[in-house]
Amino acid sequence: MISGRERRRYNRYVLPSMYTSVMVRQTDEEEFGPCGHAYDVSIGGMRFELDEPLEVGTNIVVRIELPGTDPVECEPVYASGRVVWLEEDDLEHPGPVRMACVFREFARPQDQDRLVQRLNSGRFSLAA
Repeated sequence: MISGRERRRYNRYVLPSMYTSVMVRQTDEEEFGPCGHAYDVSIGGMRFELDEPLEVGTNIVVRIELPGTDPVECEPVYASGRVVWLEEDDLEHPGPVRMACVFREFARPQDQDRLVQRLNSGRFSLAA
């Protein structure tokens, strides 16, 4: 059991948001639609923004492009998850809406391995 204010099981890493592209589709859709940016990520989930909000509880598939220079490390990571949080203040103004999802599973074991390797590379800072 995790005590105190911190409920996360995994370390979160800050991402350069304007350089960390995220594409999202609902699990019952074939094509990726909304494109946005990730703010932070862990093995358990991600905080990101899209131009249009998704409802809390929506099941999604995400495609995350972590920044890098090597073609192998730049290969996207695919995971399925569920939207668990929405920044209500963002709904009051035009523009992107911040939200968060928890990952349920990665598309392939290689996706999870690649994410772990990138997060442990020292390139990204731990989030507060």
